[in-house]
Amino acid sequence: MTVRGPLHAIVLAAGEGTRMRSERPKPLHRLAGRAMVLHVLDALAELELDRVVVVVGHGAEWVTKTLADQAPSSLKIEFVEQVVQRGTGDAAAVALTGLPEDDEDADVVVLPGDTPLLRPATLAALVRLHRASDAAATLLTAEVDTPAGYGRVVRPNGTQVVRVVEDADATEEERAILEVNTSIYCFRLALLAPALRRLSPSNAQGEYYLTDVVEVLSSAGYSVRSMVIDDPVETAGVNDRAQLAAAEAEIRDRINERWMRRGVTMWDPERTYVDTTVELSPDVALWPGVVLRGACVVGPGAEIGPDTTLIDTEVGEWSEIRYSMCEQARIGSGAHVGPFAALGPGAVVADGETVAPFESRPERRGAAKRSRAPNGAT
Repeated sequence: MTVRGPLHAIVLAAGEGTRMRSERPKPLHRLAGRAMVLHVLDALAELELDRVVVVVGHGAEWVTKTLADQAPSSLKIEFVEQVVQRGTGDAAAVALTGLPEDDEDADVVVLPGDTPLLRPATLAALVRLHRASDAAATLLTAEVDTPAGYGRVVRPNGTQVVRVVEDADATEEERAILEVNTSIYCFRLALLAPALRRLSPSNAQGEYYLTDVVEVLSSAGYSVRSMVIDDPVETAGVNDRAQLAAAEAEIRDRINERWMRRGVTMWDPERTYVDTTVELSPDVALWPGVVLRGACVVGPGAEIGPDTTLIDTEVGEWSEIRYSMCEQARIGSGAHVGPFAALGPGAVVADGETVAPFESRPERRGAAKRSRAPNGAT
């Protein structure tokens, strides 16, 4: 195995996402309380990355501000703007302006900002295979029963990948291939820039395809490999609201399973909604219809629900909250809230205190409500 230098990453997050039918840039649509592209950065955060370049375009200022405020602190992120969207190949070329030119032995992971289900272990395995095989490029691929719409992976000898052909440009024989490209790659950085310069927009979309780099490298005699992912769900992209809902369901299943394995009781996980930003303690019990959003912190032994929503609320140990709505409130230990109570921002419930049924505590004067402005980070 050739010893390689630094590892970088490029996240392609410039697209408008017209099928979302929204003013919000597609990378910022939320999943489990967190912008979609942040889930991608979370997966990258467990790699030992020297630098991450995020390509922004539509809503560039909004995307940049959100990531600057909320991205994992362990990542060194730089932003470059693709002013005119001319395809993924052009976006990758723009991204290279944010990476050092003298990293001859470096590798770079390239992935889209709309694959929020990708697991860190999968990216780590892709990098290991890429470096162990000394390949110029390694593709993450999937074998699916219905490959329509995906780029097909062409490798006649069964090992080396010779090209990726997009569905719109494929022949009938190529469309029968079940191994598809996931748009997630690891490249040898020194070879990526010259390969990108050889791309042409002579295709059905009239764009510069990053997938064409595979054929450029293969034709030049370089090794191109692929790693077939075990669970294709991980690489599912989000292009519309239906796919957003499917990704949300998968992420919430993962969140709930993780907390249950850490000692949290959920009487009906399918009716329990916990954001990624929530912190739960052992012996917490969540009844059906519970929604925990934002920066909630729930202490040991607390019981929440049924049909209770907490937003950015702190709950002390062994407290009970029934059929209530609490936002930016602080509830002490051994307290009882509800049923049908409403606590507004800044409300405080003392240790052992009972908030009577149907009692409402409006927000305190001067309490800071969370911003929901379009140019904010939420």
